[in-house]
Amino acid sequence: MKFPRVYKLKEIAEIINSEYVGADDFSVLGMNEIHVVEPGDIVFVDHPKYYDKALNSAATIILINKEVECPEGKALLISDDPFRDFNKLTDKFKAFVKSDLSISSTAQIGENTVIQPNCFIGHNVVIGNNCVIHSNVSIYDDIVIGDNVTIHSGTVLGANAFYYKKRPEGYDRLKSSGRVVIKDNVDLGASCTIDRGVTADTTIGEGSKLDNQIQVGHDTVIGRNCLIASHTGIAGCVIIGDDVTIWGQVGITSGITIGDKTVISAKAGVSKSLEGGKHYFGIPAEDFRTKYKEIASIKKIPEILEKLKNLK
Repeated sequence: MKFPRVYKLKEIAEIINSEYVGADDFSVLGMNEIHVVEPGDIVFVDHPKYYDKALNSAATIILINKEVECPEGKALLISDDPFRDFNKLTDKFKAFVKSDLSISSTAQIGENTVIQPNCFIGHNVVIGNNCVIHSNVSIYDDIVIGDNVTIHSGTVLGANAFYYKKRPEGYDRLKSSGRVVIKDNVDLGASCTIDRGVTADTTIGEGSKLDNQIQVGHDTVIGRNCLIASHTGIAGCVIIGDDVTIWGQVGITSGITIGDKTVISAKAGVSKSLEGGKHYFGIPAEDFRTKYKEIASIKKIPEILEKLKNLK
């Protein structure tokens, strides 16, 4: 998320009431998660395990819970609770604004686009030309939809990221300020749920087709011309290449990459990045050649046990 203007380090420190290391007028352009930060961004870190990763990232302002040596060309915001203060900044620059209308007056809807009854279209939504949005679809604030998109009943675009910090009193949610971006010629089936990015975009690429009841987590990027069958669950921060086919009830863990032209068979469990151009199945998902060898070996276990028994 980029701020509406360039802020000074001192101004940001005053918003969250923190100490800082760096020049008062050090430029702050925005805030982002570690995987999408750019120079001028704030990134937060609250665990020693990730200090080095944050300090050495592209971010030039690190919101951190310990005073450490500041890398050259960067600045620090010292906080007793970076998670809390990251949320404070989200509230400052992207606060929730309630809506009193089913279709916000700030929404932009293209030519020949049909919005069926009982839909909700939030603030600053952009919908392109020749789209069909069926009844009972909810499109939260700031969502961007291209041309020739069809969205079926019950689908929700832009719900919060599933991102929580465990506190003694319960779970504390990291507030989401990102978007969902649906490119041209995408079809979304009934009752799909596509979460917004924490600070950046969750993206469905041009020409991709999603079946009914599919979950796409925050900041995931799905490429062009992908086919995804029903009951698939995709966690956050997944990168899926172009021309990927994912069959029903596949589960995909967070933070991995799936290469172009991959095929994943039904009920597979994907726990690591997959090389493109191959066909995978099973739990954990492996390419067909490897998995069939594994199955063949398992089938030999009774024979091996019988031989061992006879040796006694």
